Amino acid sequence: MLLVGLTGNIASGKTTVAKLLEQRGATLIDADILARRAVDAGTPAYHAILDRWGTEVLSPDGALDRTALRQLVFGEADEISALNEIVHPEVARLREALVSEARARGDRMVICDIPLLFEKKLVDEFDLIILVDAPRPLRMERLTHDRGMHETDAMDMIAAQMPSELKRARADIIVENGTGMDELASQVDEIWKRLESEAMRRDSTRERAIS
Repeated sequence: MLLVGLTGNIASGKTTVAKLLEQRGATLIDADILARRAVDAGTPAYHAILDRWGTEVLSPDGALDRTALRQLVFGEADEISALNEIVHPEVARLREALVSEARARGDRMVICDIPLLFEKKLVDEFDLIILVDAPRPLRMERLTHDRGMHETDAMDMIAAQMPSELKRARADIIVENGTGMDELASQVDEIWKRLESEAMRRDSTRERAIS
C-alpha cells in the first residue's frame, strides 16, 4: 500500500485535489472530517474542551460550536496549543485506525489529507508528500471573495500558517493551483500516473522480498 500525505495552506485548493485523487481510485482520509468526529458530543475531547472553555462553545443542541471555539482561541498561542493538545492525538488515533483498515482491505493507494502535516512533523509517516500551492494574492481572493471573509481575517489566517516556501522545499510533489480547473485536473492526472507507478514498484519489491 502506498501511503501519501496531502497538504497545503488555506485556500490553496487542497480539498479539490483530494477529491480528484479520490475520483481516480484513491482511498481518502480527511483530517477535517476526523477533527469533527474527534469532538463529537460525549467523546473525551468534547469533555476536555468543555472543562477548559465552558458551555459558551456549545450550540443550542449541545454539539460543539467549532466556529465559536475557533473565534475564542484564534490569535491566542496558549489557547491554540491547549486545543491542539486535546484534539490532535484523537485525530491521529482515528487516522491510524483508518489506515490500518485500508491496509487490511488491501487498498493500494491511501491519501491522507492533513492541513498541518508539516507543522505537526508528520512527514516521516508517509511514503510521499504532495503539496498543493497557489500564489498568496489568489488565496487572499479566494478567502475574501469565495468564502466572504473579511480581508484582515484572511490576512491573519494566512500569516498564522507556515509559509508555503518552507513546505515546498520538503514536498515530493507540488501541485501548482494558480490557473484553472482544466490545468489542475491535468496535473492530477500526471500525479496519479506517478503514484500508480510508485505503488506498482513497491508491490514488485515486496513480492521479490517474499519470494
